Formats: sequence, structure tokens, C-alpha cells
Amino acid sequence: MSALYPFLMRPELVERPWGTLDLSPVYPGHRCEKPVGEVWLTGDENRVANGPLGGRTLGELCRQYGRALVGESARETDRFPLLIKFLFSREKLSVQVHPDDETARRAGLPCGKTECWYVVAADPGAQVALGLKPGVTREQLARAIQEVRAEELLNWVDIHPGEMIYVDAGTVHTIGPGAILLETQQNSDTTYRLYDYGRPREIHVEQGLAATKERTRAGKVPCEGKTLVDSPCFVVEKFSLTETRCFEAAHSPQIFVALEGCGAIEGVSSAGFDRGQVLVIPAQVAQVRIRPSQHLELLRMTLPS
Repeated sequence: MSALYPFLMRPELVERPWGTLDLSPVYPGHRCEKPVGEVWLTGDENRVANGPLGGRTLGELCRQYGRALVGESARETDRFPLLIKFLFSREKLSVQVHPDDETARRAGLPCGKTECWYVVAADPGAQVALGLKPGVTREQLARAIQEVRAEELLNWVDIHPGEMIYVDAGTVHTIGPGAILLETQQNSDTTYRLYDYGRPREIHVEQGLAATKERTRAGKVPCEGKTLVDSPCFVVEKFSLTETRCFEAAHSPQIFVALEGCGAIEGVSSAGFDRGQVLVIPAQVAQVRIRPSQHLELLRMTLPS
């Protein structure tokens, strides 16, 4: 029997000044003493919660098992290719931008950061900013940053639960208050903070402007069928299960996040999971059967073949 099996991952809570004390919309009854803005699900330091590899970090397992875990589509064998996390925004985030792969490699980084957001919850009037308004240049943005009015030049978009938003690298963006998002991204934590509304935090204007693209493909994605995003960096699909279903993938690990309901993995290594929890299926595990309890709504993230 293979040493690899479906992993139930322990979430890692990450404090952020714009975060919330109340995680109960995703994790019922969970309140924090300090504001949590991000809950990482597949970071290199996230630990396995089930089975004989319980307690090991995902990064350690990638270095040990390589392609058997990350698959043939991953660029690197010693780190997990996708970082999945929940974002809880009680206040507006800084205006930021992430480098693309080419810009990141010139800076000695392993990869850029393209991402997408599935809107789990949103207060009435909640918004995100996606890119610059038509015709706005980097030079105009730089001047607006100096004059503490950069948010005026951003393309603000209303968001609603169930929507998917694509944010390719190079897009100037931010998230307003009152949203809970499930983010899928390249495994990079490189963020250039361009503007922070005058708050006394470090900003990276020169690096950020160099990474900024005046026009990108960022925006809402039509949610038609099960495939929500099919990009060069990741594929995100949505499934609503009322009966056991078999999932197969050989070129990539599979990541399942429960949005609603609960379920269980059948077979070699049984594991139950509830809303907000994540299952990582190593690429070597070519087939997995998921059994819902009444109804189960899932997102699945994989690498493109």
C-alpha cells in the first residue's frame, strides 16, 4: 500500500489588522482574541490531521515524496503548488499588486501570484477593486499614491455570495470590508503594498509599480457549469453532491474545500470533513470516493494538465 493517502489538513489562523474576531460564518462557534484575516489551508506549514503522517507539514511531505504528491503538472517538486485560504475582511485591505512569473523570477522568487476569489459571504454593498479605471496610467497612479487618493483610480465592483472573481498577476486590487472569500492562488506570499489609505504601514511603491499592468484580465467569471476558472495556473470547479461520487486525477494533486454540509472519504484512508475543512489528495492517489451526508457543496482545485 502506498504511504500516501488523502490528507485532512489543519487550518492555520493568520492575524491581520483588517481581520475579524468572529470566524463562525465558516467555522461555527469559533471566536478569536485577536483579529484573524486569513485562514491558510494548504500552506507549507499546514499540518496533516489524520492517518500515519499526522502532524507532518505539507512542505515536509512535498520534499519527501516529490512528484508522487505534487504530480507531473507542478513546476517544482519540493513545495506544494497551490495555496488555498479563507479571507475575512472586517476592514478594507491595502491596495496591492502581485508580480507575474517573469517579474518574480527576475527578483529571485520561485513564482508569481495569480489568484481567484470565490465569494463565500458578502454584506450588502461589499466591494472589491479590480485593476485601474480605463485610461489610468502607472504615472497617474504613482501621483495619486503621493496625494493619498489612489482608491479614486481603482475599478470598484460590487460582490455577492456565489460569485467567482479572477485576479491575474499584475492587477492592482484590494478587498473592501464585509466579505468572506475563498482564495486559490499560486503558492507565493509576495505582495507589494502600493497604498494603505495613509495608515503607517510599510509600502512598496517602486516594486509595486514595476509589477503593475495597466490592463489585465481580472474580473468576475461567469459561473456556468461546474468549471469556474480554467487558467494556466489552476483549475477551480464546483460540485454539489447528494450521492457518493468518484473523482480521478493523475497529473495533479486534488484539493477539496467544503463550502456547505459535510462528507467523508471512502476507501483506503477514511476521513470525515465539515464546512471550512480541506482535503488534499496526493497525485499518486489516482481515485477517491467522496460520500456526502445528505448534501455537500465542494470546490475542487487542481493544476491544468
